[in-house]
Formats: sequence, structure tokens, C-alpha cells
Amino acid sequence: MLEYLVRRICYMVITLILVSIIGFLLIALPPGTYLDVKIAELRSMGTNTASVQIEQLEKKYHLDQAIYVQYWNWITGFVRGDFGRSFLYNRPVSELIGDRLLNTVLISVSTIIFTWIVALPIGIYSATHKYSLTDNIFTVIGFLGLSIPNFLLALVFMIIGATYFNQPIGGLFSMAFRDAPWSFARFIDLLKHLWIPIIVVGTSGTASLIRMMRSNLLDILNEQYVQTARAKGLKEWIVIYKHAVRNAVHPLIMTLGMSLPAIISGSTVVSLVLSLPTTGPLYFKALQNQDMYLAGTFLIFLSVMLIVGNLLADLLLVWVDPRIKY
Repeated sequence: MLEYLVRRICYMVITLILVSIIGFLLIALPPGTYLDVKIAELRSMGTNTASVQIEQLEKKYHLDQAIYVQYWNWITGFVRGDFGRSFLYNRPVSELIGDRLLNTVLISVSTIIFTWIVALPIGIYSATHKYSLTDNIFTVIGFLGLSIPNFLLALVFMIIGATYFNQPIGGLFSMAFRDAPWSFARFIDLLKHLWIPIIVVGTSGTASLIRMMRSNLLDILNEQYVQTARAKGLKEWIVIYKHAVRNAVHPLIMTLGMSLPAIISGSTVVSLVLSLPTTGPLYFKALQNQDMYLAGTFLIFLSVMLIVGNLLADLLLVWVDPRIKY
């Protein structure tokens, strides 16, 4: 196992290097940046001060050097914790992404926990009560969850909250706690707002996991070793949970590593609708304005989440089924 971890970490480092190179080139590939517009405005002024400012900007961001030099300066600073400076906001990238990354991880991890807590019991119940009235109801709810877009569900929540509860829905904090220091009251206010994006973002994932768990468990229940366990006189709940569920959950664990970046990318529109201070809207704006240091930093962190998520999913799969060896 230790050899496997070392090998995977080496692969992770190589993958991140390749992602950073390709991502930086793609972001810088289209002609023109936000900084180019700023330089054009300064040049239109035609003053000596403008010329000095242009020269300072070019030296500061290495615009007078080749693209590979710009990348090397950025990636070497990235390793030291210096992510560069945003063209659009004229602030260090580290100041812009700190809280947003924490909010994104909080919503994403909470959404994953919510989907698994809800989906697994419902999927097991539907498989063990095949074609019952409850199974049909859960099937209809699952198809609705898969078909309704997340942003539309967010709009419905906003209308219901404003119409029936006289409470605006949006953001992660009320106005009184938005800029306040952390306290128990601010934590409670966060919980009051957190459940809405969790449900909105996690609806489609929950419905998908329910259908997947139901289908896998139905296949497992027809296997010979399950029939043998029943023939030996084992209690039905032991046959279901100890033998069948542990094997049926394998494909779900394999998709766990991909679910975190999928939730992050899929929640971008929801974050725009609900005004959530997450990475999605800021990343989208950075790509629009070709803010290469800000967009590149987001790309690296999202890639880290994907790679680490896949590694944790593999380790969890070994823990659930000791027969698996790497």
C-alpha cells in the first residue's frame, strides 16, 4: 500500500504540472487580455506618466518576455505560495480565493454527504421492495430530480422563500453577519443558509445515486452467493447489508472521486443565481477577462480536488473490499 501511495503521489505531481502548462497556455492563447486593454487606455493618454506606467506593468507581469518565461515565473511563485496578482481586481490572487475556496469545499463536501446519506437508504429500500408503491414513488422523484435543472430549482426556492416565508434566499450569510467576525451566532446563521445550496446542488446527484444503487443491488441480489447465504439460514438483513450492499456500493465509490469537481463545476450557475461566494462566479469572470493568474490558480486547485478525490475513492474502495489489491 505504501508503494502504491508513493507511486500515485508521483503521478499526481506529473499530472498537475501538465495541467498547469496546458491550462496556462489555453488561457493566454486568445489575443488580448484585461491588462492589454488597460495598457491601450494608458497609451491613448500619450503622457510621459502613462509610458512609465506601461513599462512598470510590463516588467511586473513579465509581458515583455516569452510565454514560457511568464509561466515559469508564475509556477515557481505558486510553489512558494505566491499565486500572482489579478489583472482585473488589481489584488493578490491569494486574497481573492481564500474564502471562496473554503466556501466551495464546504458546500461540495456537505453536498456529497447529503447525497450519500439520502441516496443509499432509498436505493437499498427500492431494490428490496421492487415495484412496490414506495419504489414507484421514489422512481418518479428520481426522474424528476434528474430532469429538473439545478438553476431552475434555485429560482423556485427563491420564489417560495420570498412569497411564502418573506425571507430572501441568497448568499451564505444574512446582512448582519456577512462581514462580521466568526462567532456561534454567525455559525448558526451559516447553517440556516447552507441547506438551500446543498439541496439545490445535490438534487441531481442524489437522484442519480438512488438509481445506480437500486440497479446494482438488484443485480447483486440475483447472484449465487446471495442465494447460498439465504439457503444457509442467515437473517435477511445480514444477507442484504453484509453481503449484497458491500458489493453493490463499489461502482458508487468509484464515481466518488469524480463527484467533487462535478459538483463544483455544476454549481457555477447555481452560485450565480443564489449569489454564493464560491469559486464558480469568480472563475467564470476570470476566464471571460483572461485574467490568467487568477484563472490559472483556480484551475490548479480544482485539479488538486479531482486528483485527491480519486485517490481517496481508491483508498475507500480498498477499505470496503479488502480483496482489492493495488
